[in-house]
Amino acid sequence: MPLLLALLQLLTTAEAPSWAEAAKVYAQGPLAAPLDLRTMLTRHVVRRSCEALDATAARRREALASGGWEVWRDNVRQAVRAALGPMPFGAEGGPLNIRSVSRHERPAFVLENVLFESLPGLDVNASVYLPRAEDFPPPWPAIVVPVGHDTKTRPVYQYPAQIFARRGYAAITFDPPDMSGEKRTGNDHFKDGVRCFLTGESSNRYFVIDALRCIDYLATRGDIDLSRGVGMTGVSGGGMTTMFATLLDNRIKAAGPACCAVPLALHPVLDGYAACPETLALGRFGQYDDIDVLAAAMPTPVLLMAGATDEVFTADMSQRIADEVTNAFGSAKLDDRFSFFLDPGGHAYTVAMAQHFADWMDRWVRGAPTTPAKPFSETDLELLPDEMLACHPRQDTNMFSINKARAEELKRSRGIPAPFPAIVAQLAGAALPTPVPQATTNPPALVWFHYLQELLLQPEPDIVLPATFLYPSSKNWRGGVILYFDDRGRWSDLRSQGLLTRLARFIEPGDVGHALLSVDLRGWGDTEPADERYDIAGWGHRERWMAYVTNALGDPIMAMQIRDGLAALAYLRSRPEIDPQRIVIGGHGLGGVIGLHVAAITGDAAAVFALNPLASFESLTASENYTWSPEAFYANVLHHYDLPELIAALPMPALVANPLDATQQPATTSPTTDAEIVKFVHSHL
Repeated sequence: MPLLLALLQLLTTAEAPSWAEAAKVYAQGPLAAPLDLRTMLTRHVVRRSCEALDATAARRREALASGGWEVWRDNVRQAVRAALGPMPFGAEGGPLNIRSVSRHERPAFVLENVLFESLPGLDVNASVYLPRAEDFPPPWPAIVVPVGHDTKTRPVYQYPAQIFARRGYAAITFDPPDMSGEKRTGNDHFKDGVRCFLTGESSNRYFVIDALRCIDYLATRGDIDLSRGVGMTGVSGGGMTTMFATLLDNRIKAAGPACCAVPLALHPVLDGYAACPETLALGRFGQYDDIDVLAAAMPTPVLLMAGATDEVFTADMSQRIADEVTNAFGSAKLDDRFSFFLDPGGHAYTVAMAQHFADWMDRWVRGAPTTPAKPFSETDLELLPDEMLACHPRQDTNMFSINKARAEELKRSRGIPAPFPAIVAQLAGAALPTPVPQATTNPPALVWFHYLQELLLQPEPDIVLPATFLYPSSKNWRGGVILYFDDRGRWSDLRSQGLLTRLARFIEPGDVGHALLSVDLRGWGDTEPADERYDIAGWGHRERWMAYVTNALGDPIMAMQIRDGLAALAYLRSRPEIDPQRIVIGGHGLGGVIGLHVAAITGDAAAVFALNPLASFESLTASENYTWSPEAFYANVLHHYDLPELIAALPMPALVANPLDATQQPATTSPTTDAEIVKFVHSHL
């Protein structure tokens, strides 16, 4: 019964009509959802991520318990290598093109600055700390010290390198991409790192390859002894680089990651932290946790270090992973090759950590102790001015330029795959036919010559999609429908007699109107996730967390939204008043991108239109700047197609109105008018 009739019945049958009683059955606006829409998507992603990590842990524990740890380890290493993309080092590495920059004799060590290439044209700005020959005659064993998300000039990198030199080790440090060092242009590990999702390569490649090529450089020096291998140690991002490099290069004989490793379920999943995209490669939750990366180093000796007062990688988290890795090494009967040191400090590589790692090197690489008469303190060390460590690397080749070239290469090499709809569906993880989702509706309310009804569609048990259904009120009406997705929210083009009302022929009497279903796909409109504590950080944002974590889950948020769109379409087809031959799919912004994908997968819509959509995925790799959400970086898509190719392959009429470039500026000089959009849609309904 329509809402107005229900209210009238209530008031006319009561002995004393009461407006307060009428207010109790007020039912305008969206339906009350069975769960909190502001936390729904985040909880869904957290649950599925934890389930994937549980399965990964079960695989590891089973392998260790069965004695088959070497096969498990090799599988982890292969997965890591595959995620990184091309990694030419060692015998496969190209020319280093070494250029000496400067040399400085200091009282307790010698500093040399040098440039060499890790990838063609990509400079490593290395500072090499050497022992004094009179104290330790060369050749010297060596330690690679990857810098975290910082610069090599900071005390936490200078001091450890000096300690290593004063313990008889050559130590080489270098700036990572971006941060505050010398390699800023095109190397923003957030902005440029997420671009790599599109080409299917982890931006961790650019951190790890620099470290591995440092070993290649050391191998060219006659004063360095690599006969027993090298050590590698770093803090935070430098520790992460150490962990991954150790799995790829058997020249690393001792590893010392610090303040970087925790169970991924604790961080970044359950704590909601927008971690760095290079740490969250596509599908890694189902393949390897940080626990797996550390344990897969076996039999390489690993000294894991952490800070008791670390603000993010807390002592409890660090102890948790240390216990897991201790058990793994123990199961492999390699107990003595793993150790955990908890420093009283915070998120930093301390003097005490450096001395512990030098001891570790003495044991596993040098094979002899070099402990000084007394432990070093910061007052024993020298803080060099920034300019003394400057190398002035070239800036024209960087993470951005290399990934851009990779996107161009993929464009040249790919063709339209056949069958194309199956490829699009496979990338989205869509199983066809799509089941009709459970639907909850409120009574329809008359709005002039249309009924308006609010719905909740439930494509998954813990996901509901608020939707607004507008359809003609004519008795026994049956006709066409517009299915619409809008990244701004489902009411954006409805309110104040917006474009959608013209498409539905709102306020036109008779049987000339059309139906419209506007749906909030997960993460949009009423389901936009609430901010959480770490979103207060400059790099924190729900969209970043969502994009990075769903990428690591192996089910990017855009893929989830495409499946939501398919579910909404299945619902429409289940309604008897809808003519299945007269369904037009459309959307705004990223909603238009979703609509194009839904139309490509099903292949039987009457037409499809996209308003102000992203013009191409490749544009996000080619423009120095962009303003689209990180959720637009659809993982691995450029291996298969780009949006212009998808549109060209559509079997139905398509209108792409006013596409936008990477900075959301018009990508064409001929704008499409609202009148043209209305004409296109009406001609196919």
